[in-house]
Amino acid sequence: MPQKESSKGPIRFTGPLQRVGTRCIVRLPKAASLALPSRGQVAVHGTLNDHAFETVVEPDGLRGHWISIDDALGRALGLENADEVTAVLEPSKAWPEPQLPKDLGAALDDAPDLAETWPSLTPMARWEWVRWVSATRNPETRQRRVEVAISKMRDGKRRPCCFDLASCTDPELSRGGKLKVTDDA
Repeated sequence: MPQKESSKGPIRFTGPLQRVGTRCIVRLPKAASLALPSRGQVAVHGTLNDHAFETVVEPDGLRGHWISIDDALGRALGLENADEVTAVLEPSKAWPEPQLPKDLGAALDDAPDLAETWPSLTPMARWEWVRWVSATRNPETRQRRVEVAISKMRDGKRRPCCFDLASCTDPELSRGGKLKVTDDA
């Protein structure tokens, strides 16, 4: 079920940019994270340093959230020498389309019987499939998840099951379901 629009008004905060490996993220301060309607992923729109954007904030596995700052967004925000960002976020019913991983996309392309299934899923459900497939470092496990995803969709399943929606599932940034960056914000 899609998230409800926030009736509390925008969530405002200033947060430090943090590097985890080669990635740049912004952790939401505790109060900002608690203002979100879910401990799991939440679609938001708003601004970072007055630059409009929309994304899905990710759970950190510690009852908080973080935002991924990819290179393009970092350049648009002028973050080359910045230490922090100022954010205004509003939870949104409208989930942006997830970036489909090449392996899952190829498997869907090779499954013409599912040509109408993927587009019929809600964007939130598509985010969950992408997140579940991508939540492993092991290439064999990932390939198996792609195969299982296709099988489950063929069986009429609209969402993956059996993973903690409030854990951090990005294998580059997490350990044991928790974001590697653990200092309190």
